[in-house]
Amino acid sequence: MKKPLQDWDPAAADVLGDQVAAYDEMRRRCPVAHSELLGWSVFRHEDVARVIADAETFSNVVSTHRSVPNGMDPPEHTAYRQAVEPYLGTENVQNFEPECRGLAKELLAPIASGVEIDFMDAFAVPFAVRCQCAFLGWPKALGEPVREWTRRNRDAVLAADRGTLAEIAREFEAFIVRLLDERRRAAGMAHDDVTTKIMRMRVNDKPLSDADLASIFRNWTVGEVGSMAAALGILADQIARSPELQRTLREVPALIPAAIEELLRVEGPLVSNRRRVTRDVTLGRRRIAAGERVSLMWLSANRDETVFESADSVRIDRDQRASLLWGAGVHVCPGAGLARLEMRVALEALLSTFDQIVPGNALPRPLAFPENGWASLPLRLG
Repeated sequence: MKKPLQDWDPAAADVLGDQVAAYDEMRRRCPVAHSELLGWSVFRHEDVARVIADAETFSNVVSTHRSVPNGMDPPEHTAYRQAVEPYLGTENVQNFEPECRGLAKELLAPIASGVEIDFMDAFAVPFAVRCQCAFLGWPKALGEPVREWTRRNRDAVLAADRGTLAEIAREFEAFIVRLLDERRRAAGMAHDDVTTKIMRMRVNDKPLSDADLASIFRNWTVGEVGSMAAALGILADQIARSPELQRTLREVPALIPAAIEELLRVEGPLVSNRRRVTRDVTLGRRRIAAGERVSLMWLSANRDETVFESADSVRIDRDQRASLLWGAGVHVCPGAGLARLEMRVALEALLSTFDQIVPGNALPRPLAFPENGWASLPLRLG
């Protein structure tokens, strides 16, 4: 079969320099576009929603490396998802709030008033890493390895470096196996935390293999830490550049959850997710053959003018039912509740600790695909 021509280059300098603008332009010009890096990219909300709703045609099994439960299809996905969900449920999330709030306070305490900082380095990244480790019951010392794995994983995805991605997966699995062995040796003395509980989890009345446990923990750390840090950077940047919004959230903190949903709809941290086509299909007048890759461009779909009126405007009272910030369907993000908690706590702490959040003098440096946001974000907190 003849190879499709490349309609665009997701790794081009102009795209990486402003991903939001680039994807907006693609949605209008070529809403289903082919590239070497991403396969077929789907930019319109309507087309993304169609893919999400048809798990039989658009499979989540996109890699030779087993991914639990994200990279599974029903009915296998259903069994693993039902087993995992309770550990990310409301009770566990609510119980974590005091510790989460303490981490935010601890990281903000050393920041001097009026001094320009890199918000990503000073708060967003360490907060994301430490929250995830704390929620899982991992020691603080494991934060730096998780941070390094996250960085390497992001760079390897952009470079389409499958060898490095496989190496990171092997390293992380070996790390998890050591951690699990320590817990097993401790037996009844092991901490009764989320990690220990998941170790005891059974699916179809069978215990999970170490490889499956490693996959779950990898998705919750390497797969999520970068997105959480990026989201915090986007939120802080938008609040710093909008004194009126900042004033509103200070006066009415109850609006913070709604503001988070809308700010991240306008400019979200997660650019895309992958699918694999199981049969020949036509999408946006483009013929896609069985076996080809499809990338769902969340960032673009959430800015689709046919779905969201004045899509690039922030409206805190906007109806979010069409938003795909957390995905949709059977693969909707299971950790949405935990992520919402962490972002709410972070913004509440920022706004209550500092009377003013303003952009710094230095220029921010954007993140590259597969994330959107800021690699560095100069801010002054006063």
